[in-house]
Amino acid sequence: MAKFELKLPKMGESVAEATITNWLKKVGDKIEADEAVLEIATDKVDSEVPSEVSGTLTEILFNVDDVVQVGQTIAIIDTEGGSAPIETPKVEVAPAVEEIEKAIEVAREVVQPVAPVAVDFSASEKFFSPLVKNIAKEEGVSITELEQINGSGKEGRVTKDDIIAYVKDRANKPAVSSAPKAEPVVAEAPKVEAKAEAPKVDATPEKKIPVSVNGQDEIIEMDRMRKLISGYMTTSKQTSAHVQSFIEVDVTNIVNWRNKVKDAFEKREGEKLTFTPIFMEAVAKAIKDFPMINISVEGDYIIKKKNINLGMAAALPNGNLIVPVIKNADMLNLVGLTKTVNDLANRARNNQLKPDEIQGGTYTVTNVGTFGSVFGTPIINQPQVAILALGAIRKVPAVIEAPSGDYIGIRHKMFLSHSYDHRVVDGSLGGQFVKRVADYLEAFSENREF
Repeated sequence: MAKFELKLPKMGESVAEATITNWLKKVGDKIEADEAVLEIATDKVDSEVPSEVSGTLTEILFNVDDVVQVGQTIAIIDTEGGSAPIETPKVEVAPAVEEIEKAIEVAREVVQPVAPVAVDFSASEKFFSPLVKNIAKEEGVSITELEQINGSGKEGRVTKDDIIAYVKDRANKPAVSSAPKAEPVVAEAPKVEAKAEAPKVDATPEKKIPVSVNGQDEIIEMDRMRKLISGYMTTSKQTSAHVQSFIEVDVTNIVNWRNKVKDAFEKREGEKLTFTPIFMEAVAKAIKDFPMINISVEGDYIIKKKNINLGMAAALPNGNLIVPVIKNADMLNLVGLTKTVNDLANRARNNQLKPDEIQGGTYTVTNVGTFGSVFGTPIINQPQVAILALGAIRKVPAVIEAPSGDYIGIRHKMFLSHSYDHRVVDGSLGGQFVKRVADYLEAFSENREF
């Protein structure tokens, strides 16, 4: 048998590490090729790590809640059919992992004071995982309190369970935090001690778990993804100056064409033809006409994107939202867009997206019409500068212009709602762009071949 090192795979350009959330296999378990071994979480998405080979899991090198760098070995798998055993002694593997971890910790200590995200933790020499830091920020746990928690993790590190237990214990004992208030007076303790206790007294009431007044209300804690979405949406509103433009579109030709060809399309391609790929095609064309809508902002600089990567907001069964990305959408024909849209949507619903598949978007489209909304005012998906909402398609009476005169007829119409960042996209560009999308949709030919 031969030994295979299972490494944390690359998960996109901006993802350098992940937190292990659950081991799906334990030491001694048989594993098939492409079978999931563990679950990981980045700051963007939860994902599974599959095995590249078949064999037996013989060694697990990291625990749940440990932070692992891309490329690090996380487990050892004994494969069958090897010509000769390749020994990988524990004595050599463990120190290597420890050396990597120490190097990472040293790098974090050097980088943290400079990075804005880690400012609150720069005063500490101890290592805290991103998950622990996020919980600390959300619950108002100061760095002083965090350092005093006895960690149960590797090398005494504070784990998710440790900090959650600490927060619950602090919230359930409000009386304890008030007792030290009187001690400095009786014992004439130094003023320094009184100052040290002050943050605890102030912080406790703010972070109490909500209590139902009538005893009948249900109190539900946000799950991890909802907390992330909440943070992203708030940050976007604080970052971008949101402005909206609306336009009504006649999509009668598209509706008639789809009704005519959808059965033949599914029979030939094995895919259901929805309206989404047709709309994505029009958006990609309009972006090529107005490339300055396909940008991002960094400080005082505008970054003009070369690729057109369309984000496709998708609702999950649990009510959360995720945005898989169609890479190079302008290079795909309608069949290619249909296959990609259906594949991403299906895997999004089954929580099977890879981290790289929800990154790199340059423009986002969200279909609020799926839920019956006529139009909406979507929030920009940072660091992009615009997002388009597709309203519900409705049959409405409309004035139809004809050479013989105008008349009233029944048409299929919908609203397009365009939100854009007024820091870099003015009303002229934002309005012209959504008008161009409408023009492409209204010019759709009922005689088109698929």
